Amino acid sequence: MKKLIALALALVMILSLAACSDSTEETLKKGSITDKEDSSDKNNGSNEGNSGSNTVKPQDATIEECILVDEQGIKITAKSLDHDDILGPAIKVAIENNSGKSLAFSAENVSVNGYMNDAFLYVTVADGKKANEKIILSETGLELCNIETIADIELAFHIIDSENYDVVLDTEIMKLETSAAESYEYTFDDSGEVVYDDNGIKIAIKGLEEDEIWGPSVIVYIENTSDQNVTVSTQDVSVNDYMITASLYAGVVSGKHYVGKITFLSSEMEDNDIAEIETIQLSFQAYNSDSYNTVFETDPIELQF
Repeated sequence: MKKLIALALALVMILSLAACSDSTEETLKKGSITDKEDSSDKNNGSNEGNSGSNTVKPQDATIEECILVDEQGIKITAKSLDHDDILGPAIKVAIENNSGKSLAFSAENVSVNGYMNDAFLYVTVADGKKANEKIILSETGLELCNIETIADIELAFHIIDSENYDVVLDTEIMKLETSAAESYEYTFDDSGEVVYDDNGIKIAIKGLEEDEIWGPSVIVYIENTSDQNVTVSTQDVSVNDYMITASLYAGVVSGKHYVGKITFLSSEMEDNDIAEIETIQLSFQAYNSDSYNTVFETDPIELQF
């Protein structure tokens, strides 16, 4: 049953979309954890073109086995990078729980090559037991960011007591470098209509994408150069002056980038007799992901198509 639930949640994550050592301070190469700060120079590269290029073929990028977490009786080991999983590329991990409690594990603040990614992991491991699991990366998210070769993955683990939901451990963000990292050229496509650029946050509208099944979507780019992790969302969305149920909920870690969709369901467009999008009005708001303090709220923004 656990596997079925995990599979269902992973499918929802991919379809909706709206990213070693015993110490995270030790710097290792090609599949090991490196300090998060080591990526800052790479992420400050050119903001033009695709998400980067590489001489290593996508399927050739690998990671070496390494320990991600080893404390409080909890051990998580990254085993390999699986490119053949049906739901998308996946990090194979081995989890050991000797904490004295039944624990639930999830991955958060995941990014790939500097872009946030809606990766999925949720598993419960009883005390004294082990589990072989996968952290599944969103294939749709990788495609939106034009990522073909995975050079690095950053992530943190959120671990709670599965019985009372108390937080047992929130790890720092750790970085896994693949065999492609050394030669990978980091670039970020920030093209589009800039609708907000303040407080270290830039939001650009990259265009309108049609989908016959789900409905049209607005492609949104977000860049966070501030010193805080933020969550950006939309409110009061209307299409051709009709209120539409559509939203964006994007967690963007400091120094990272995001590309996502605001999707307008075909059924709701039909209910409002909207055959073609002419104008979209919406506002953006952001809050600090850690303190929940408001960072900004925009006035209504009108987009013409």
